[in-house]
This record gives sequence, C-alpha cells and structure tokens, in this order.
Amino acid sequence: MKKATMITSLVAGTMLAIAPNVLADVVVIVNPANSSAVDNESVKRIFLGKEKKFPGGGSATPINQKNDAASRNQFDEQVLERNSSQISAYWSKLVFTGKGTPPKEVADDAAAVAAVASDPSAISYVDSSAVTDAVKVIPVK
Repeated sequence: MKKATMITSLVAGTMLAIAPNVLADVVVIVNPANSSAVDNESVKRIFLGKEKKFPGGGSATPINQKNDAASRNQFDEQVLERNSSQISAYWSKLVFTGKGTPPKEVADDAAAVAAVASDPSAISYVDSSAVTDAVKVIPVK
C-alpha cells in the first residue's frame, strides 16, 4: 500500500511539474484593421483601465474572458503580472470608488475571437490554438 501511494505521488508531482509546459501560449489579438504598434506595457495599461486608446491614437476596447477560463488566468499572470484574485480586487476597488469599469467579459476563446473580429477597437487574448484568420496576433513581451 505504501509503495502504491509513493508511485501515485511521484506521478502526480511529475504531471504538475510538466503541466505548464503542456499548456499552449496565450496570445493577444486585435482586429485586422488595427495597425497600432502595441507593446506589453500598452496591453497592461489598457486591460487595467489606465489607457483608453492604442498607442496610435485609436480607441481601445479590452475584452476579458470569464474568471474561470484558463486563458484568462494565464493572461493575468503572464501579461498583467498579477493573479486573478489580485485583478478582481483591483477592479472591485475601482468600481467601488467610481474610478473605473472593468473590461467586458466573454465566455471563452471562440467568443473572444468573434468579438475582436467584429470590432476594430477590440483587443483580447486567446489560447494560440484558437487564433483564426479573422483576427491579428500582436507580439507582446
């Protein structure tokens, strides 16, 4: 019995160690009509409500995915450099004080692609495997 528990623990530990490498990358997407050069800092400022425009001057409409979406958690940690709980607390404070409105939320990668494809001012993120010709990937980080 002890040996089986040890093997199970070893397998579980190994899976947890390689899990981050199995996940595909989250990429930032914009409408193909958007020609702004957007860097990581601009993306952070847009998604934290500190900027309302792209660096080129066009209006920016950030679109988040729901809190439980894998792409959202990965985006929050890799691009915004905060965990999802910190982002929720950040927006709660801004909403409570009347200083901000969080980005619109969509259900998943497919909804994010559809929203960005239909709005030239939209910016969002998806798992790289969800990218279609309807959107443009912008390099960040």
